[in-house]
Amino acid sequence: MIAELGHFTLILAFAVAGLQATIPMIGAHKDWRGWMAMAGPAATAQFLCLAASFGALTHAFVTSDFSLRLVVLNSHTLKPMLYKVAGVWGNHEGSMLLWVLILAGFGASAAWFGAALPPRLKARVLSVQAMIGVAFLAFIIFTSNPFLRLAEPPFDGEDLNPLLQDPGLAFHPPFLYLGYVGLSMAFSFAVAALIEGRVDAAWARWVRPWTLAAWMFLTVGIALGSWWAYYELGWGGFWFWDPVENASFMPWLIATALLHSAVVVEKREALKAWTILLAILAFGFSLVGTFIVRSGILTSVHAFANDPERGVFILAILAVFIGGALTLYAARAGAMEAKGVFGLVSRESALVMNNVLLAVAAFVVFVGTLWPLIAELAFDRKLSVGAPFFDQAFTPFMVVLAIILPLGAIMPWKRASIANSFRPLRGALILAVALGALTFAVDTGQSVLAPVGVALGVWLIAGVLGELWHRAGRRLIRLTRLPRADWGKAFAHAGFGVSILGISLLTAWDVEDIRVAQVGETFTVAGYEVTLENVENLAGPNYQSTMATMRIVRDGQVEAVLFPEKRLYPVARMPTTEAAIDNGVWRDLYIVIGDPQSDGGWAVRTYIKPFANWIWAGAIIMAMGGALSLTDRRYRVAAGARKPRNLTAPTVAAE
Repeated sequence: MIAELGHFTLILAFAVAGLQATIPMIGAHKDWRGWMAMAGPAATAQFLCLAASFGALTHAFVTSDFSLRLVVLNSHTLKPMLYKVAGVWGNHEGSMLLWVLILAGFGASAAWFGAALPPRLKARVLSVQAMIGVAFLAFIIFTSNPFLRLAEPPFDGEDLNPLLQDPGLAFHPPFLYLGYVGLSMAFSFAVAALIEGRVDAAWARWVRPWTLAAWMFLTVGIALGSWWAYYELGWGGFWFWDPVENASFMPWLIATALLHSAVVVEKREALKAWTILLAILAFGFSLVGTFIVRSGILTSVHAFANDPERGVFILAILAVFIGGALTLYAARAGAMEAKGVFGLVSRESALVMNNVLLAVAAFVVFVGTLWPLIAELAFDRKLSVGAPFFDQAFTPFMVVLAIILPLGAIMPWKRASIANSFRPLRGALILAVALGALTFAVDTGQSVLAPVGVALGVWLIAGVLGELWHRAGRRLIRLTRLPRADWGKAFAHAGFGVSILGISLLTAWDVEDIRVAQVGETFTVAGYEVTLENVENLAGPNYQSTMATMRIVRDGQVEAVLFPEKRLYPVARMPTTEAAIDNGVWRDLYIVIGDPQSDGGWAVRTYIKPFANWIWAGAIIMAMGGALSLTDRRYRVAAGARKPRNLTAPTVAAE
């Protein structure tokens, strides 16, 4: 009965979304207030219907209702409760239901917190948002129905993919979808503004918080996915340039550019056309990611589905929305005339350079991701584009971005002097060069990556401190009076620097040891004495485990006792590797137990990973910066509230 209720509310949400997509748009065109006012209640009703539908599916997983085909394919009675809940979105159909729930949630939030938005703009934004909902609800109902029943339910299920039975993967998809889908709000505001024929500072003030929230969630989602790959897959890396990893990274890059570009529109009413284009492309890359994950055109451990028919449906959605938005963009190009002028040396120019670097970097990732497919279709050649290409093609853009970031952030608007802007950053430059030189001295010529990475990371972090000190007028008391948005920007830039430090030092100084070890044998890795003390077979709740006991000693002191595992999930008939990691601020001890060998030994991989946790610490700091900026009062008070010519009236808590 509950499953039928979930199916009914899913169809009801589809009907409500259809009404929300048409009636407010007609009302905005005809200036019919009643029709425009319908958008808010419809957005709320659509969200409540989808929340009920998602709740019904969750209930089916929690109670192991094996009359539902989806539960049979992705659950099991012995599975821990956390993974029963995570199983709701650990599959194609359930994850798409979560996708549209979040989409409706963002639309409802715009309805709840956008009371001061002009009625026409609000109606059009919610209408465009509902159009996206209509498309994806049709996709779910007609190709990916999560509520399909089985005529003869089995006694038990087939279990969830063992790789997904992990806390990191339980939380990674929801955050990723909050970022992916959150960019739909920037898209909806962009299309609504194009229909209005007006893009101004007030519009930029409105679109920035939604983009910032999506960027923040996407940052956390990508970091969680990277962290999961690091400790769960057992290969010792944190980023593989996998197609699905790239699919989430591309919209993050474009969203980062959009955030900076919207600042120029808000402050100077310049870069209007470029900002609208970025808003369209950011969500466009999110749809590309959805297509890659669910079409089966590219192979990935992260992929949800391998169904070309579903891929064609998503490709049609992509073509309609992004193609339609770009067509409208071309038609309205004349209405986006820039008003602000600025010199070659100015903050605006620095932000333009920032945007160019991020956009080109995203294009490089896009080409590298899809080139194997293009080569096979166009030239009948099977190619593989791996980490070496991305490392060499992508890294230079990030290096240049890191160099200009502190200087661009401190420059004044309209016209600046490099010498005057650089003066508060002299200490940061001296410190960065000194620490880079020190790293080069201790690196003994192993890699140029370590000294360059240290210099760039310190330059970013020290540059943030120099900028804050400069904005506070070199008075400590004034630091507490700086706007939260300034502190948020500082946290985000400093987090970027911390991640650069972690990535460069880990990549340059990583130590790997692969060997066959006998029980009781001790071997040395980078000054650590590692002993394989024992290997035993254990039973888990829904798996069988081969667990090793590894003792690590350094300078006569026990550093850690670790328990790496090999697990076998009998229902899914799939093994997994569970790395054992002793986390630290300065290094991780990372050990993986492999298969038994013919001589009675065991394959053992040992890694010493310096500064590994700095990578994810930097991502967390960046996300904290986004959250801090969202609490700034300026996001809750309208841009130009006393300027009738602007697009919006005073805003409220949504910003």
